Amino acid sequence: MKLYYTPGTCSTVPRILLAEAGIACEQEAVSFKTRQTAGGADYLQINPNGYVPALQLDDGTILTEGPAIDQYLADLAPEKKLAPANGTPERYRMQSWLNYIATELHKGGYSILFDRGAAEEWKDAARTKLAKRLAHADAALAGKSYLLGDDFGCADAYLFVVLGWSEFAHVDLSPYANLRAFMERIAARPSVQAIKTMDAKK
Repeated sequence: MKLYYTPGTCSTVPRILLAEAGIACEQEAVSFKTRQTAGGADYLQINPNGYVPALQLDDGTILTEGPAIDQYLADLAPEKKLAPANGTPERYRMQSWLNYIATELHKGGYSILFDRGAAEEWKDAARTKLAKRLAHADAALAGKSYLLGDDFGCADAYLFVVLGWSEFAHVDLSPYANLRAFMERIAARPSVQAIKTMDAKK
């Protein structure tokens, strides 16, 4: 397999999951500006949408969209409990969180704040909406280590990466004690530290 990624983006999520699962996978960086891979390929020929992540399977199949890739990788190592078993209520709870993070936080909130063409009033509205959405996630973590309970999984990795953009997007996390503790907990995981070290060397 080969994972196409760009440091600092949501493609960090499958990188965390690969490290957590101990799955061997080639990883190739993609330039955000040129849409060229580190090997010189035209990334638009791999994923016509131009964004990361994309996962090339051994048979050449290309998977796109982070939540789908994340679940695929988690299912390769069920013993790691990165995703509940298919067909269980817990699996659908995880998918609910993945959708919430993708639509309400990632695309519906933080992405607008990074859009240079977005009017300031749009950004102000996005921050107001984010405050409500973050409060929901904060409440969900009360008394729990992770979104689904005691096991770290796909949705936790996604939430961690998206919340990691807060400082750059000028989103204040100080009102959310559970989210801040959650961030510290995941930042200390060896998988996250390994990726941080890897990216620092490039």
